Amino acid sequence: MSDYRHPLADAEFVLNELVGFDDLCESLGQEDLNAEMASVILTEAGKLGSDVIAPLNTVGDHQHPVLGELGVEETAGFSDAYQAYMEGGWASLTSDEAFGGQNLPNVLGTAVNEIWQSANLAFALCPLLGQGAIESITHHGSDALKQNYLPKMISGEWTGTMNLTEPDAGTDLAAVKTRAIPNGDHYLITGQKIFITWGDHQMTENIVHLVLARLPDAPAGVKGISLFVVPKFKLDAAGNPAERNDAHCVSLEHKLGIHGSPTCVMSFGDNGGAEGYLVGEANKGLAYMFTMMNHARQGVGLQGLAVSERSYQQALEYARERLQGTRKDGSRFPIIEFPDVRRMLMQMKSGTEAMRALCLTAAAEIDRGNQARVELLTPIVKGWVTELAQELTYLGIQIHGGMGFIEETGSAQHYRDARILTIYEGTTGIQALDLVGRKTLVNGGTHLAELLEEIGADVAEFSQLGGRFSLAAQRLTAALDAGHQAREWLLENSGDPLSAGSVSVNFMMLFGYLCGGWLMAKSAMRAQAKLDAGEGDPEYMSAKLNSAQFFCEQLVPRTTACLQVIEAGSEAIRDAQF
Repeated sequence: MSDYRHPLADAEFVLNELVGFDDLCESLGQEDLNAEMASVILTEAGKLGSDVIAPLNTVGDHQHPVLGELGVEETAGFSDAYQAYMEGGWASLTSDEAFGGQNLPNVLGTAVNEIWQSANLAFALCPLLGQGAIESITHHGSDALKQNYLPKMISGEWTGTMNLTEPDAGTDLAAVKTRAIPNGDHYLITGQKIFITWGDHQMTENIVHLVLARLPDAPAGVKGISLFVVPKFKLDAAGNPAERNDAHCVSLEHKLGIHGSPTCVMSFGDNGGAEGYLVGEANKGLAYMFTMMNHARQGVGLQGLAVSERSYQQALEYARERLQGTRKDGSRFPIIEFPDVRRMLMQMKSGTEAMRALCLTAAAEIDRGNQARVELLTPIVKGWVTELAQELTYLGIQIHGGMGFIEETGSAQHYRDARILTIYEGTTGIQALDLVGRKTLVNGGTHLAELLEEIGADVAEFSQLGGRFSLAAQRLTAALDAGHQAREWLLENSGDPLSAGSVSVNFMMLFGYLCGGWLMAKSAMRAQAKLDAGEGDPEYMSAKLNSAQFFCEQLVPRTTACLQVIEAGSEAIRDAQF
């Protein structure tokens, strides 16, 4: 079973060569922060991830949280790891300085978050949800809510959750039944929520639940949903946790993966009502919650990268050590020398590098305030990256052969853990509908056209490299053409109410592979320039060239198949008989 090692070199390459980290910091007025400091931060985070958090990954898979007398009791060792995470200041990296945050760029926080997610996906879900809750309160909460909750949440002393889903209301939030009754300076919340990640634990002295509920006079549907802060413990006059609130975990789900993360059924108001505090204005809760959800969606895309990286590292180590073939002289050699094993490893390696490039590029657009590009890339990050993660963690098992099917080797855990990523925070189909609907059709494809224009300029430059990249450039040019054709087809067929839903997933996957190829091509150009100038690590730069060539030649052509499916339209789907 392999240890986790943070891929520092690739993270630094993406930050410096694709994101332009120093220029970004200067544009944000943070001239005192630079790539060298970012490297120090990533190195230190890597130590905590590798030495403290990663060893608990298998422990959490085998020793699940349990519901006891005090509530949910987390896996042994998790609390100590969380204290180390909190005391190191890692919870506050990107938050507002006014409430104790360090105000570092979102893209650097994203690069650090990859470390926690690779080290232990189940553990890292807890701070991830807290970051999302902080975002919602920061953007929409009253001054009083911010003062009461943000300092302790930003420090990591309190964690946060998102409470949307109900037994009769999954994705359809219009069906939310949880009620909020005015009661003086607060509201009494009653109802039940399911699938609440880290809804209860003993690692911190308080948990801040963000809960969607309806007021008595609320209009029907999603326009009648409000958002409330519901703490596990009510606060006393000094702002400290005091009396237990009427919010409890009543059961834990038994899951395929992420066993170390308690998934709770939360009940509010069994004994009269849980005290809650309105966030922002009444009946605008869904819009407020989307602040948290959009943060979480990019975060889940990052999880797809992270678990794929962990699976790749383990598969690579196994392939180097597993002796299988026999030479004519009787000596044995490792399976990494077999061409098909090398193909699978390269698919994992180049895939994770493309994922990392896309995740960090999208995160940097948040820093730049390029909202249109953020909205366009978010469903691709969440949808394409997590779908590709299913394939890459599958390959991790395949490289292990029969041993991959045996739980003790650990590869199966990555495959099981990855499976939730295409489901929570909006399924793949929801991300795809978001991309074709709210992010493309609503604006007449303008934002997508702008992205295609930018990709086209870089593809033209990439085509000038020639040599070993001639075929890669041809494949990427064809993919770019497929992107243009897919956009035109979608706009031309927007009158068919079934067309968008029928083609949406293939549309999203096409643009995922196109964006991945685009960023790998940019990486190749930067790496080649480094080699020509005698800069950087020549071994790493050469490997980057090879990864880019492989991705563009062997994964980018999938865009053509996606286009063919899109152009088939919705007829067979509409007329399907079951």
